Amino acid sequence: MEEEDEEARGLLTSRRDEAGRDASAVPDAPGTLPALCDPRRLAHRLLVLSLMCFLGFGSYFCYDNPAALQTQVKRDMQVNTTKFMLLYAWYSWPNVVLCFFGGFLIDRVFGIRWGTIIFSCFVCIGQVIFALGGIFNAFWLMEFGRFVFGIGGESLAVAQNTYAVNWFKGKELNLVFGLQLSMARIGSTVNMNLMGWLYSVVSASLGSAGHTALGVTLMIGGITCIISLICALALAYFDQRAERILHKEEGKTGEVIKITDVKDFSLPLWLIFVICVCYYVAVFPFIGLGKVFFMEKFGFSSQAASAINSVVYVISAPMSPVFGLLVDKTGKNIIWVLCGVVTTLASHVLLAFTLWNPWIAMSLLGLSYSLLACALWPMVAFVVPEHQLGTAYGFMQSIQNLGLAVVSIVAGMILDTQGYLFLEVFFIACVSLSLLAVVLLYVVNRARDGNLNYSAKQREELKFSHAE
Repeated sequence: MEEEDEEARGLLTSRRDEAGRDASAVPDAPGTLPALCDPRRLAHRLLVLSLMCFLGFGSYFCYDNPAALQTQVKRDMQVNTTKFMLLYAWYSWPNVVLCFFGGFLIDRVFGIRWGTIIFSCFVCIGQVIFALGGIFNAFWLMEFGRFVFGIGGESLAVAQNTYAVNWFKGKELNLVFGLQLSMARIGSTVNMNLMGWLYSVVSASLGSAGHTALGVTLMIGGITCIISLICALALAYFDQRAERILHKEEGKTGEVIKITDVKDFSLPLWLIFVICVCYYVAVFPFIGLGKVFFMEKFGFSSQAASAINSVVYVISAPMSPVFGLLVDKTGKNIIWVLCGVVTTLASHVLLAFTLWNPWIAMSLLGLSYSLLACALWPMVAFVVPEHQLGTAYGFMQSIQNLGLAVVSIVAGMILDTQGYLFLEVFFIACVSLSLLAVVLLYVVNRARDGNLNYSAKQREELKFSHAE
């Protein structure tokens, strides 16, 4: 009965509230507040959604600063590819542990509001240190900056996911994940196509290129992190206000989360983790090294190479909400994940073994990446209790970053010693492992009569039966 009451007070019950049938489930009669200020109304939830989307804009913009400036960083800081990729590895290493604890801290220590603010501060400070490393010609300081940036970056993503689940439970969740990913990828796209031009402008202003111009360029890019911090502060205010108006307690489930609970995660959840790791290690490190790949293999100019390297993000920005809505309306998450993985495998094969126009393969990669993210991440909410969502998402980010840290270093070494063909074969192997995990997930889910591959109609019926 308590669960039913809490669900009735949820933020997605506005349709019932506005119809006047469940007015007793929430305090204050509808209409006493302007729509934009009433957390039960669609306008207010859209305002909160916009803040959630901009929350990750800065961290995603700055995450791929090295990729956008790959040539400049290697030249100005005088480093090889292996050392260059350490900028990505140092971002990932702290999150092998801290991403899991980030979710735990969000659930049980800081709460979602203070946790989001703290992690946003780490992102801002890390980007400033990263930029100072360029200004002072200290590559070790740039590495340390990426380390600090990583402490906040992935934990902030966990907070963003947790906010989304708290505000948008039910059938809108896939669309919300898609919209968040869309805004994040807009940040990445702007970075890919802006930072090279900004470096040229800064170099012209200073009178010469070099590490100082690199550092100043990175510092200007850090302004986006400040925007994300402002969004974190605004979200904290609106979330606290909604809790007060709706009398909805935050994260009080009566259960204690232990680190050892990880051993009790179900087999389907572990397979979701494997899919996540094996898939993303074939996407992000490739994009980190993609600019020079397109210049060397296909003879593109620096500007054209940056443009095609950002195609994944360009496509992901508009298509993520579309695919999110598609998954919302159809269900069948495992089938959609399977389609995403297979298409990604095909794109890497085209890039490795053909000289076809790379726009084809990168467009396929952009579509498949968008589809997989919209279908994969919401599945976590189907297989873990609500009070462990922060921990589950944190652990998923944690092992993903373990894979990214290791693969970033390995990819740099392969490229320095063997070249891009061997690197592409390595990425193909990673995606193939992800494909195997998807097939196993389908078999396990079917054998256990799980709900991961339910249609949207079946999920509605399941939700209705639980409500009764």
